[in-house]
Amino acid sequence: MKVTESDLRLEDGRTLHVYDTGGDGVDDTGGDGLAVFWHHGTPNTGSPPAPLFAAAERLSVRWVSYDRPGYGGSSPLPGRDIASAADDVRAVADALGIDRFAVLGHSGGGPHALACGALLPDRVLGVATAAGLAPYDAAGLDWFAGMVPSSAASLRAATEGRAAKEAYEAGAGYDPEMFTDADHEALAGTWSWFDEVVGPALEGGPDGLITDDLAYVAPWGFDPVRITAPLLLLHGGQDRIAPAAHSRWLADRCPTAELRVRPADGHISVLDAGAEALEWLAARRG
Repeated sequence: MKVTESDLRLEDGRTLHVYDTGGDGVDDTGGDGLAVFWHHGTPNTGSPPAPLFAAAERLSVRWVSYDRPGYGGSSPLPGRDIASAADDVRAVADALGIDRFAVLGHSGGGPHALACGALLPDRVLGVATAAGLAPYDAAGLDWFAGMVPSSAASLRAATEGRAAKEAYEAGAGYDPEMFTDADHEALAGTWSWFDEVVGPALEGGPDGLITDDLAYVAPWGFDPVRITAPLLLLHGGQDRIAPAAHSRWLADRCPTAELRVRPADGHISVLDAGAEALEWLAARRG
């Protein structure tokens, strides 16, 4: 699939860097094509997931995505909450002439996909998340339980505010223990694609990552229970970054949710079910 990149100027003066496999705003997936907005994880740029391109072509899926504010070519948005993603997606969809669409988010992209489902009910046909998080104020959920110590420490720093989070990131390093053996295998194989989106996300500094993490542990600005579109929650049973209990909590409370836990998968290897998620979304195109 050919990815076209462009910059969209928003009414508030910000710029969003947009990715589109439709080609110059023209949907080349055929008359029955479905636009799927990809919501990237932390820290990634928004380039759509190349390992899923073959499945997308087979299913006539058009990928649309963007760098979240503070990443890549998108302007920062200080203090942004998770809900702000819905406004940005609406602006991109309007600019590309896309009326209705589905959303798919991985990891930190999961909450942002949920925001679109809750706040754009007239436009979102289906929502799918993989390895996503539940709200920080989720009643009855031990939010940090099951996280590898480095991931928990990173997010606990965010609960103390931007200064504490900035200080934490200044001394933070890569912890291979956050990934399972299945994750490492995926990262060495099909999902080595992450090399293309993680490094560029950090080239301009850690602002995007810091702002993301602050948003995860602050009020999201919406209630996921409000989602009326079909919702698929995919999760690896061995996930050490966003434990499966987060998706279980959401599944217990969101009336349209379907939960699929893959017992042997971790945070990355769960994306091997990405084609399955696309098939599920494609069935909702109406």
